[in-house]
Amino acid sequence: MTALTDWIHRNEQLLQLLGSLSLLLLALTFAALALVVITLPENYFTRDHRAPSSLTHPHPLPWRGLSLLKNLLGVFFIFLGIAQLILPGQGALTILIGLTMTNFPGKYRLERRMMRQSVIHKSLNKIRTMANKPPLKVPAQQTPKGKQR
Repeated sequence: MTALTDWIHRNEQLLQLLGSLSLLLLALTFAALALVVITLPENYFTRDHRAPSSLTHPHPLPWRGLSLLKNLLGVFFIFLGIAQLILPGQGALTILIGLTMTNFPGKYRLERRMMRQSVIHKSLNKIRTMANKPPLKVPAQQTPKGKQR
């Protein structure tokens, strides 16, 4: 136990820096989340399918390059979040940000399922209310045969 306290005293500045960085990342995470939630169209989660952006973009080659960078950044955030589960930081939030930045099969279904959770959609709509935006519409519940209720 004394070895741990000695290490903490020797690295007090480093721990303060890591703590400050963690708080800064938390604030940036909340700001980015609010910005994304405010800019989403109100019917984003009620669409049956989301068309790939690369197909609708007038210049597909630069779009693919930006998409690759976005996915690489998302994977970086996932690994950073995993590290922050052990190190100081907001690991779960960082992993969530990384997942939202990456593209993978079933991502839109997962987003819709998460939006059906009342705690999540109420929280997101509260952010939109503060920004004077209309509330996000909640997707209809799927029945086992694929029909909506």
